[in-house]
Amino acid sequence: MIKLIVSDMDGTLLDDSKKLHDDFWEVFEELQKRGIYFVPASGRQYFNIYEYFKRIKKGLVIIAENGSYIVEDGKEIYSKCLDKKDAVELIEAARRISTADVIFCGKKKAYIENDNPKFIEEVEKYYTRYEIVKDITKVDDEALKITLCDLTGAEENSFPYVKKYSEKYKVAVSGFIWIDITQKDINKGVGLRILQEKLGITKDETMVFGDYLNDYELMLEGAYSFAMENAHPDLKKIAKYNGGDNNNSGVVKSIKKFVP
Repeated sequence: MIKLIVSDMDGTLLDDSKKLHDDFWEVFEELQKRGIYFVPASGRQYFNIYEYFKRIKKGLVIIAENGSYIVEDGKEIYSKCLDKKDAVELIEAARRISTADVIFCGKKKAYIENDNPKFIEEVEKYYTRYEIVKDITKVDDEALKITLCDLTGAEENSFPYVKKYSEKYKVAVSGFIWIDITQKDINKGVGLRILQEKLGITKDETMVFGDYLNDYELMLEGAYSFAMENAHPDLKKIAKYNGGDNNNSGVVKSIKKFVP
């Protein structure tokens, strides 16, 4: 019996226009009636994810910032931040990449240094609360993760520069232009395990959906694992099921099929 459904947002639950399908709400309400949790798990900022689901008044659990921040009904139930000196080290390294901009992803808000319009356009898709500052290494906030935005292609152009940090940190290519860096032992899969333990729900009772490499560990924590049709090839190799088309309510249709 499935008791917990966890889904990535971009390229998975959302369509390519970053919109939530209208038919999601009927399914969500039915899941709630049956005591089944539906949890969004994203590299996005908590406040940004909340905007999609704010009509839910009770029972809203969000796994944000690639598993480093978990919030239930507006209250933090788990977080794991980078040490400030480590965050500064990563920021300084990222600044040396000519094609990348850096985001300090804090609990209060996100912080950036560049006001380039194309960069801002991407930031505003995923960060509802952000501030442009002179020096992000000086902000008064905890760093849930450090994110690189490379409009020329993150995996090809920025990842080679930060790959060496994979021994000490979790470095995840989370989209065509995104790289997320968190504590070594943090990812969406770890966040899911923490939530499973809190709720008393097992892997065999969990369904997961994803499309990119920051969903890799998430796929391993659900007996019912779905990679979307647009998913990264490495994710499709480990997922048990095809999650369908994110532009055609693939997640919703899969839930209806497996949770009749």
